[in-house]
Amino acid sequence: MPSKPSLSPARRAWRRFCANRLGLWSLVLFCTLVVLSLAAEVISSDRPLVVRYEGQLYFPLLQDYPETTFGGDFPTPADYLDPFVRERITQGGNWALYPLNHYGPGTLNYFSPEPNPSPPSRENWLGTDDRGRDMLAQLIYGFRVSVLFALALTAVGVLLGVAAGAVQGFFGGKTDLAFQRFIEIWGSMPELYLLIIFSAVFAPSIALLLVLLSLFGWMGLSDYVRAEFLRNRQLDYVKAARALGVPSRQIIWRHILPNSMTPVVTFLPFRMGAAILALTSLDFLGLGVPPGTPSLGELLSQGKNNIDAWWISLSTFAVLVTTLLLLTFMGDALRDALDPRKQ
Repeated sequence: MPSKPSLSPARRAWRRFCANRLGLWSLVLFCTLVVLSLAAEVISSDRPLVVRYEGQLYFPLLQDYPETTFGGDFPTPADYLDPFVRERITQGGNWALYPLNHYGPGTLNYFSPEPNPSPPSRENWLGTDDRGRDMLAQLIYGFRVSVLFALALTAVGVLLGVAAGAVQGFFGGKTDLAFQRFIEIWGSMPELYLLIIFSAVFAPSIALLLVLLSLFGWMGLSDYVRAEFLRNRQLDYVKAARALGVPSRQIIWRHILPNSMTPVVTFLPFRMGAAILALTSLDFLGLGVPPGTPSLGELLSQGKNNIDAWWISLSTFAVLVTTLLLLTFMGDALRDALDPRKQ
């Protein structure tokens, strides 16, 4: 009777990951939230998705239309939350398809019957902040900004950390010693003070924040990659490749690096969680994204300044804690799946 073909290490690791139900469902839920946030304009926007007016179709989500297009008096862009415009595009056989939430991240609710910040209501499901912006829209777009920033920061940190650790671990000797001294000096620099200085000199932007955090975010990962390369370069298959005259670049890329990626993959969810926390903390201190950008840290700062508006702090804290818990559960499951002692 023929024996069953053995599974590859990657498939065995995936099966062990799927066996951890908490980690698997955390991955599914996190990916679902990310996909929904990428389609935030379809879920939460102050513009209709489609408008049928006098027999013609309009797509306000993709193009600006003046108020005169829908029978208004002014050539300025139509305000689809204005009761007059709403009445014009929903009467006489006309209709409009709105997103689930009728507010964007910067939309102000001028027609709220209560002062801002207003509590949750039928119009604003999670209430408004102190500027009259819808909290649900702020959370959806702020979550997207945080996740995309964390992905970019993690990707840059992984590339720099893997490259630095691979060079140190493979060549060793004086190269390793010089890199270690450089890392010790570079890691002793006050990161927060540098962020404050650059924030005062340059205009705040996500790109600037990404560059500054990337300059320091690679060092922790490089230590693990360096240790893996120091161990793997002494194995027989590496010595055989060197004896056959295989170039060092090919040995690193094809032989050692694939067998040294376990700590890199294991730490990815934890690094994303740390990046989200870093962005939230800097936004809370006013050193993060430019003003007007949806931000979880800014909402936490508003909650601190408006203690009576409990819905601001509670909803923002729930989104932040849920995101970090999902990433932590994913990281724990991934670490157990790649643990050689459990294979």
